[in-house]
Amino acid sequence: MERGNSKHGPRMDDAMVAEVRGTVQGTAGARAEEWHEAEPAGEDQPSAAVVPPGDRTGVPQGMTSEEVEQRSQLGRYITLSALPGDRATLRLNAEENDAPDEILAQLDRLPDNTTFDTVSEVWAALGHANETQRW
Repeated sequence: MERGNSKHGPRMDDAMVAEVRGTVQGTAGARAEEWHEAEPAGEDQPSAAVVPPGDRTGVPQGMTSEEVEQRSQLGRYITLSALPGDRATLRLNAEENDAPDEILAQLDRLPDNTTFDTVSEVWAALGHANETQRW
């Protein structure tokens, strides 16, 4: 069936068909060429059926997952533009970022006349432990 489109020729039609082939023919990897997709495991390699023992949650040494979440929540309300900063600067920045009262109360507990360069330093000044080893 002839389309009767005069805007481009057969060569352009073929190029446009090739461009959208992944979207039309498949559901995954619509933008990836075949050679971009991951290869399946080899025949001689076992499949992963059991999680190995030990903590595999991505929690750094020296911290619990709850502490990581709490430090992350603190960091959500302190932007990089406020660092380095003292207690007043950090509190003002957190207020501008609509921090909840519990975060503002924590920042009020920081020592006065001390400059903090990172959220980890703020976290440590609040009496919490940071990771003991970075990878």
